[in-house]
Amino acid sequence: MHPDDELHPRPQLTRERWTDLCGPWGFAYDDGWVGLDQGWQARDDVFHRTIEVPFPPESPASGIGDTGFHPVVWYRRTFRTEDAGLLAGERLLLHLGAVDYRASVWVNGTLVVTHEGGHTPFSADITAALLPEGEQVVTVRAEDLPEDLTQPRGKQDWRERPHEIWYERTTGIWQPVWLEPVPAVRIDRVTWEPDLHRSVLRLRVALAGTQGRHEPLRVALRLTLHGEVIADDVYAVTGGVLQRDLPLDGARIHFDRRRYLWSPKHPNLLDAELTLLGPAAPDDPAAGREAVLDRVASYCGLRSISTSGGRFVLNGRAYVLRMVLAQNYWPESHLAAPSPAALRREVELVKELGFNGVRIHQKVEDPRFLAWCDRLGVVAWGELPSTLDFDPVTVRRLAAEWTEVLERDRSSPALVAWVPFNESWGIPNMEDDERQRDAVRALYHLTRAIDPTRPVIGNDGWEHLVSDVFGVHDYSPSGELLRERYGSHEALERSLSQIQPFYRSLTLPGVARDGQPLMVTEFGGITYDPDSEDFWNGYGAVSSAEELLARYEELVSALLDSPVVGGFCYTQLTDTAQERNGLLDEHRRPKADPTLIAAVNQLDSAAVPADAIMEIQIVHAARRAEAPERPGGPPGR
Repeated sequence: MHPDDELHPRPQLTRERWTDLCGPWGFAYDDGWVGLDQGWQARDDVFHRTIEVPFPPESPASGIGDTGFHPVVWYRRTFRTEDAGLLAGERLLLHLGAVDYRASVWVNGTLVVTHEGGHTPFSADITAALLPEGEQVVTVRAEDLPEDLTQPRGKQDWRERPHEIWYERTTGIWQPVWLEPVPAVRIDRVTWEPDLHRSVLRLRVALAGTQGRHEPLRVALRLTLHGEVIADDVYAVTGGVLQRDLPLDGARIHFDRRRYLWSPKHPNLLDAELTLLGPAAPDDPAAGREAVLDRVASYCGLRSISTSGGRFVLNGRAYVLRMVLAQNYWPESHLAAPSPAALRREVELVKELGFNGVRIHQKVEDPRFLAWCDRLGVVAWGELPSTLDFDPVTVRRLAAEWTEVLERDRSSPALVAWVPFNESWGIPNMEDDERQRDAVRALYHLTRAIDPTRPVIGNDGWEHLVSDVFGVHDYSPSGELLRERYGSHEALERSLSQIQPFYRSLTLPGVARDGQPLMVTEFGGITYDPDSEDFWNGYGAVSSAEELLARYEELVSALLDSPVVGGFCYTQLTDTAQERNGLLDEHRRPKADPTLIAAVNQLDSAAVPADAIMEIQIVHAARRAEAPERPGGPPGR
């Protein structure tokens, strides 16, 4: 039913049976806001258009392609219960990966779930709403107010046409919709948290359907790595939640790190099978004995993350993050990936360009993207899409959606940092407004309370208040200027006190760097677009592939040579709408030789071929000979 190269829509908790509901749905705009009053959830005569789910109606791939203001949209499709594979005694769950922004869902005219938040999944047990036979009708209403700047929107434009660094809006369904038959008593959620310092793997399993039941339940766990059994045990469950610290062989892991630990070079993953055991039903042939109630598959990775001595530390060793900023936006499908294969390809491109990490920018990506980062070995930063206005409702919306992001993605071994705020978006008056500073503190500590295992960057870019990493956005046009700013510890201290990217202080008054790593988490942004004159040129342009490579080498080598920079993130992986500063164009075609870009990213590594270094040096020398002298440039963005 599902090709082997297409991951389950929820990769870290899978069952064999599930039914994809993506494809053609009935569709209608509700510009007059009349659908609820007229009962569209129980009608079929208003859905005169067809949309291809999960592509947003603004995108060409949806079959609609209307980028105007349409704040309310409706969807409708049917399915048959037998097509979902529902067996006697089972429940049927309807899952929606993401609906932007506020959703209401009906089945056969019965409201089954509402959800607010445009980037996180939700589901409903729709069993009670099913008809005894025949077609079942799913109706979805999505409300997305273009001009409501308190909605976490990321890079979606609030104007009707995209401008500067903002793009077309994404309205309604933009991640997979699917059905899942499940047992009445079942495994609902699985969370993994490695603690290598204590040589344990913390497991948390939450059950569903246990209310009012008092039968003894047990969870059997089998963990394997490369065919080796790591754990094989059974645990009693009380209160509907199982929490266990699974002992690991610390000595073996320490002496054979390449086999056991997850890292970009060695993305080792443990395969998990969890089986819920309990008394068989009275009408079951196994009545009176223990029976299998549910079985799921999952995976995890063993690795540790910390910061120490001004460095990012992976598995107990200093690790330089060489990341690229990814908007993960496609011209034909916008925030939605054009296909499941495109998610894998995006991760492969990051690796082919020699990066070891990706900063997913102003977007909560499809969980299958993170699963490919886990499998292929790419570290990732998770970021909350920003609002653009500060208000009490802003804080409530950010906290609610961010909590769901943390819960969904915290078991991914590839995820190594969290970013709740970016460049003071939605908190524009941090220096003078204590409430805005409290909002940053609140989300920082909320993140640490839910997930204490990863660094948290309270506000990436500038105006640091609380942060485990000092992320600086510095679009200096020359490597010489970067060396002046970050070439020594003394230079860094001057930069922290004097540089004002985009006329913002790097730290707020009274805040001092106290051993946190400094990373240049946005830089470069070099535009090279030989086929177009219609682009946003905010960071400077070049006129050839050779000039792009030379400028790239100049900037990256300055950061790699720095004794104080613990990592970087180049802007950006691909062209996105009017931003033409990708290393790849919007169709994922490279603008310069990918092997040479990869060699630049690894210039301080013995793995770089000598001929690649020589070619880079030749290109760079030619560039220096031809280029006019540049002034020092602006103080940042």
